Amino acid sequence: MTAVSACPLRHQVDPRALRFSAAATAAVLAMVLLLASSTRPVAVGLLGSQVAVYGFTAFVSVHWSVWARLFAGIVWPRLGPAADLVEAGPVRRAQGVGFVLTAAALAAFLRGADTAAYSLTAVTLAGAILEAATGWRVGSPFRPASRRVS
Repeated sequence: MTAVSACPLRHQVDPRALRFSAAATAAVLAMVLLLASSTRPVAVGLLGSQVAVYGFTAFVSVHWSVWARLFAGIVWPRLGPAADLVEAGPVRRAQGVGFVLTAAALAAFLRGADTAAYSLTAVTLAGAILEAATGWRVGSPFRPASRRVS
């Protein structure tokens, strides 16, 4: 029996899965912004679930997040293998940024700081839309600098 760390693909990700995940995340965050004023408990619950998804993806596994599993089970079989893969490290950094922003937004909603909560959620939504549309993710420009430092 081999360990999960022995898998040669664990450091690589299908970029189409990332864009799918970003689109799903954007849909959740858009719902949060739309529902926050009318049905706040639902919006806070959705935002809390997105915090959990970001946290799991950033700190546990890019491959086993809920969006990655949906992509692997439903979308990928129709598309087939990707022509190329991308490194998982920058993806995890971007997910970490999303985690921090959505956790701060959740805390702001719970404390009643609506302006901060809406702003943080909107910034995170913009990042998710940008990644879904273009494939660019937050943290990508910092990668070369971080590699030189370490």
